[in-house]
Amino acid sequence: MTVRLPALLTTPIGFAHRGARADAQENTIEAFSLALQKGATGLESDVWLTDDGEAVLDHDGMVGRRPRRRAIRACRRSELPSHVPTLDELYAECGTGMELSLDVKDADAFQRVVAVARAAGGGAPERLWLCHPDWETVAGWRGAAPDVRLVDSTRLHRMKHGPERRAALLSKSGIDAVNLHHSDWTGGLTTMFHRFGVFALAWDAQQPRVLDELLDLGIDGVYSDHVGRMTAALERAYPMRD
Repeated sequence: MTVRLPALLTTPIGFAHRGARADAQENTIEAFSLALQKGATGLESDVWLTDDGEAVLDHDGMVGRRPRRRAIRACRRSELPSHVPTLDELYAECGTGMELSLDVKDADAFQRVVAVARAAGGGAPERLWLCHPDWETVAGWRGAAPDVRLVDSTRLHRMKHGPERRAALLSKSGIDAVNLHHSDWTGGLTTMFHRFGVFALAWDAQQPRVLDELLDLGIDGVYSDHVGRMTAALERAYPMRD
């Protein structure tokens, strides 16, 4: 019989990667709404800042077709395709009751993102997880955003001085979580990060077997394109969850 390691969270978060991406156009209000309807407890996207200062949700930060592709950073909000939502629109349509993980691809978007979450109210800042691949950049956000969750989004092989040293640095810097590819995680690794009070998140969890194994390792949150598979795995592992 498999022994499930404890997560730090009472119930791990099921983040719908770019919304219900397997069932709808990614990073659209329709995909985000569908993900919540299918039982996701969290949403995930990437956030960029437009030329006129709006935080918008898109994966690669480029719009249009070649040879006229343009960076979102060089566009005004009104110049973007209608399917690209702003963060304000996401909160207006989906509410503030879900966890929201944003990969801050444009570091200049940080302040706008926090301002929008605070303006949305309803505990939105406390449910906001801001991810970035440079943990020192993330650490620099702590003073300006004591009310949000900060995430070091990286890979195990990029931790130059090893995971225990990284866990200690994250804890000391006030960074709440580390987000690794599902293949990086082991039970020993989740236990070690938990010892430092750091949440363990896992991305690219697509198959039922992978999802089950991660939850058995004590993972605090999973990211998946397949909301149905993800919610089913959470039900198997935590059958009494709300």
